[in-house]
Amino acid sequence: MSTIGERGNILIVEDDEDIRAAMAELLETEGFEVAVASNGQEGLEVLDQIGPPCLVLLDLMMPVMSGEEFLRHIRDNPAMSPVPIIIVTASGRTVLPGTQGILKKPFEISELFATVSMHCG
Repeated sequence: MSTIGERGNILIVEDDEDIRAAMAELLETEGFEVAVASNGQEGLEVLDQIGPPCLVLLDLMMPVMSGEEFLRHIRDNPAMSPVPIIIVTASGRTVLPGTQGILKKPFEISELFATVSMHCG
């Protein structure tokens, strides 16, 4: 098994604490360094601290700042605009412009790992 952080950094922006914690734990056990935020505003603050991750897993419906607002901020920032973003949602939404895919809640652990492995080492 890999050591923590060996495979890359991932940011999870998700307001549901249980989902956020479960995804973080699963990815950490696979060797990823994981940062978390409970809304888009926190996500931007975390990115200011950690720099560009290999991937952002982004919920759409959150308080304070929605996923769509977060996405607009990221795509307007030249340093962050290349970062791949995967939408994680229970809504019927499809892939949004500026994102690289979608994980529909509830998803299988294997789907999470497959999605992450496409973008991170």
